[in-house]
Amino acid sequence: SLNAGQEGLGCPSLHFRQCKDLYPSMAANGQRRSRQDDESPSNPNKKRKANKNPEKNLLFSLNSCSKSKDLSAALALYDAAVASNEVRLNQQHFQTLLYLCSASISDPSLQTLTVERGYQIFDRMVTSGLTLNEATVTSVARLASAKGDGDYAFKIVKDFASVGGTSIPRLRTYAPALLCFCERLEAEKGYEVEEHMEAAGIALEEAEISALLKVSAATSRENKVYRYLHKLRESVGCVCEETSKVLEDWFCGEKAGEVSGDGIGSDVEMLREAVLRNGGGWHGRGWVGEGKWIVKKDNVSSTGRCLSCNEQLACVDTNEVETQKFVDSLVALAMERKAKMNSSETKVDFSEFQNWLEKHGDYEAIVDGANIGLYQQNFADGGFSLSQQLEGVVNELYHKSGDNKWPLILLHKKRVRTLLENPTHRNLVDEWINNGVIYATPPGFNDDWYWLYAAAKLKCLLVTNDEMRDHIFELLGNSFFQKWKERHQVRYTFTKGNLKLEMPPPFSVVIQESEKGSWHVPVASQNNESSRTWMCISRRSVLDSLKINGKLETSENGDSS
Repeated sequence: SLNAGQEGLGCPSLHFRQCKDLYPSMAANGQRRSRQDDESPSNPNKKRKANKNPEKNLLFSLNSCSKSKDLSAALALYDAAVASNEVRLNQQHFQTLLYLCSASISDPSLQTLTVERGYQIFDRMVTSGLTLNEATVTSVARLASAKGDGDYAFKIVKDFASVGGTSIPRLRTYAPALLCFCERLEAEKGYEVEEHMEAAGIALEEAEISALLKVSAATSRENKVYRYLHKLRESVGCVCEETSKVLEDWFCGEKAGEVSGDGIGSDVEMLREAVLRNGGGWHGRGWVGEGKWIVKKDNVSSTGRCLSCNEQLACVDTNEVETQKFVDSLVALAMERKAKMNSSETKVDFSEFQNWLEKHGDYEAIVDGANIGLYQQNFADGGFSLSQQLEGVVNELYHKSGDNKWPLILLHKKRVRTLLENPTHRNLVDEWINNGVIYATPPGFNDDWYWLYAAAKLKCLLVTNDEMRDHIFELLGNSFFQKWKERHQVRYTFTKGNLKLEMPPPFSVVIQESEKGSWHVPVASQNNESSRTWMCISRRSVLDSLKINGKLETSENGDSS
């Protein structure tokens, strides 16, 4: 008979057939079968094969239930296994059962039963002395959250994390407790979960940040709202509709209108310096202005000007700290390469280039010479295209420069020597060398390090189609490098000999906070960029005027902004 714990669920005939095939003792209790049928001449090993490995058979059946989301069948199999005493339940059995229970909590008709049975299954797993893994803890945390017990959901994760080992908590492991606390307006407990995640090196994503922002707004914690707005800015490009509604509710609420900048808005120069130091697009110094907020939804022009308030959005760069760390990492790699060079190689110090760049570093663009010269040259008569491609890019950059400045070409010394030996190219290359337009990188060094270092150090443009997927380009993590490339990389194409430079976009599609205190938030959309909806959030006091040393400042077009 089935375990009495499966109250109300029953064991349908189909499930009973599955159970009796797995456990002969159930079949003996459920119905009589003759020995002749079990050991028929046509299949003498039928019974022995079916029971050769009952643990594996059970796991296979549970996995089938998991794939078909058949909770009823899975529980019937579990109860049969417990009643039969013929199967030694292991971690995989419990993990599959608990996953299926946690995946079924979204069904209101099953939620109570699912939580109750899930807890029973977990208790048996613990008393069996089996080791917990991240997947199991995540499933139990979800069950606890569905029950409204955020404390238990958080406790089991903390206990699991304290044990250590190869299996460690992930975002999905913490999320049930955090979201449960936020939904129940237990803000301080939600913040505690976030602190625990931060200590474990786990980054929040939009759903979790939005929940923390919402509970902070609901409990009138304006400083926390400001903090999570910036976390959202750091982590998300465009916000989803649900998050935009959370933001709109906050800014249109009474509490938001009461929040003031405590005089910070009057120091516009300080805010501008902070924006510049951060790479543009935000200052992070707190709320600016006074009075009610005005929330509008509008579009942004192709050049980045808000069609609602006329403010120009920024092309956001990496901040000074991130950039310097990246520059230092590149230098360290180059120095490491020098130390590994064998005695037959001429040792050249990367600091020679650093010193040279300090003296000659008035460049607005760096050119990856090899990438451009060898572009689309993989055909029979192809070679290094100096006059048609590299010279064309250099001249175009020279004319695009506001002060008619030459770019800097980085090219390997061997390649430069070969070009100088060619009478057709010698004069042009000599002219570039004399004018400081070209720098020959030494043997034994990756010229990628040189052009990347120069572009990062000088905070200028980098012309290359290199995807920069090498590990050295991800020293600070993918999010940093993607932001840096968006702001600095210039791609190019040659179509029938005609050059086209693809300059960086005039503005970044990310949440932006201006020195004037206004916010612009892009909302995710399936449409093209020109029709994207932006939330324009500003204050009348800021729109009317900005005070600098007691004087009114006007925008570039003469209108108050």
